[in-house]
Amino acid sequence: MPIRFLVALWVALPHLSAVAGTADDDLRTAARLHRGGDTGQAVAIWTDWAARGNVDAAYNLAVIHQYADGVPVDHAAALRWYRQAAEQGDKVAQFQIGLMYQIGQGVVADEAEAHRWVTMHRKHHLHHAHSPQMVAWRQQALALIEERDRREQVAASRASSALVVAELRRRAGLDSGRPTATASLDSTTTIR
Repeated sequence: MPIRFLVALWVALPHLSAVAGTADDDLRTAARLHRGGDTGQAVAIWTDWAARGNVDAAYNLAVIHQYADGVPVDHAAALRWYRQAAEQGDKVAQFQIGLMYQIGQGVVADEAEAHRWVTMHRKHHLHHAHSPQMVAWRQQALALIEERDRREQVAASRASSALVVAELRRRAGLDSGRPTATASLDSTTTIR
């Protein structure tokens, strides 16, 4: 008898593991069901995997509840699922929680809590701060900003100077209402 049981188990084991499925397979199936309009089954699969600690399943549940994608809108549920994913390190979920606290979606608006979640998200990107490429890009961006600011200041200064000169001419009585000729050297003029 034990030999028959072992043979039966050996034959059935591959089929049992196929029925049990893996997280990736089940999540793909849930996504396919959701796209096909069977959100109920998709939610059941995602809920099962989220209960087992799967970040992607929790994130998917958060998104469909936040945007009423096949389920009624439920911001509190969305926040709960985002929090589960965020606490396991999901950066997008952390950022989403920050946004929800910022605008008061599903929670009372709280700028301090929003800042905490958004900066938690940003901390994951600090490792790029000192890379040579990032430093070069930052310097290039600063140079472009400084050049733009300089051009804006020059344009504002010229406009302001023209107004001051016009006001001084008016006060001095030199402005008779008719255009006056001004002399200038353009770049093509040469002096001999």
